[in-house]
Amino acid sequence: MTIKSDRWIHRMAQEEGMIEPFEPAQVRDGTISYGLSSYGYDIRVAPEFKVFTNVHNVIVDPKSFDERSFVDVNEAECVIPPNSFALARTEEYFRMPRNVLAICVGKSTYARCGIVVNVTPLEPSWHGYLTLEISNTTPLPAKIYGGEGIAQLLFFQGDEPPRTAYADREGKYQNQKGVTLPRL
Repeated sequence: MTIKSDRWIHRMAQEEGMIEPFEPAQVRDGTISYGLSSYGYDIRVAPEFKVFTNVHNVIVDPKSFDERSFVDVNEAECVIPPNSFALARTEEYFRMPRNVLAICVGKSTYARCGIVVNVTPLEPSWHGYLTLEISNTTPLPAKIYGGEGIAQLLFFQGDEPPRTAYADREGKYQNQKGVTLPRL
């Protein structure tokens, strides 16, 4: 397995539609950066958030998830309460090639503020908008900026395609459209 460079990512985005919309260079201009980097792609968070709340005091159960656990925030900025989290989605839509896996890591600007981004791997042949879990590990409220960079994807190409890829097993998160809650 090899990590892929900016040239490969650019080619796959342009020729195969792997990332849409695609930004071919780092965009900074007073924003938290996003776009193509040396060996990855800095993704943007869409201004569509589900902020965790305990107002209804429901049990968090991945087998029977209660949507009352979240409050919808559809604004350019989102404040995550102390020691809490929000779900969001990327502005980019992904079409993963059959022999490529992507891993997501947080951006240092947010990490230095105690904000952690968690995403499971983008598996071979998966496609959709990526659902992001953004945790505020601090005892203070934390602000997230929609439309700006939130994390970086690193792309790895396998030496050969897997026997069974995500689409083959009809994965439950295939073709996600918005912020997607847990499914069984």
